[in-house]
Amino acid sequence: MKAYLVLDLSVNDFGGFKKYIAEIPAFIAKHSGRYIVQGVEPTAIEGNWKPERMVIIEFPARENAEAFLGDPEIKDLFKLRHATTTSKLVLADGCT
Repeated sequence: MKAYLVLDLSVNDFGGFKKYIAEIPAFIAKHSGRYIVQGVEPTAIEGNWKPERMVIIEFPARENAEAFLGDPEIKDLFKLRHATTTSKLVLADGCT
């Protein structure tokens, strides 16, 4: 069953964030992921959720997404994202 990482982020330091933008695609590919939505400005339709930028990454299975999140080589990039953005991240399983 496919799994999706959904990232809602506001970039606070674009200059610092550029390294993350350049390097994260290789790690996504390493774990068989692919962008479904990449850094777009979404349109809020209902409720009070107001994401500034949205990223959705599809993985073939939850195990791939979890391996991506737990990859020791990516930890410094996640720290960089945390330092340069305000972000929220969720993992959701797809339909069978």
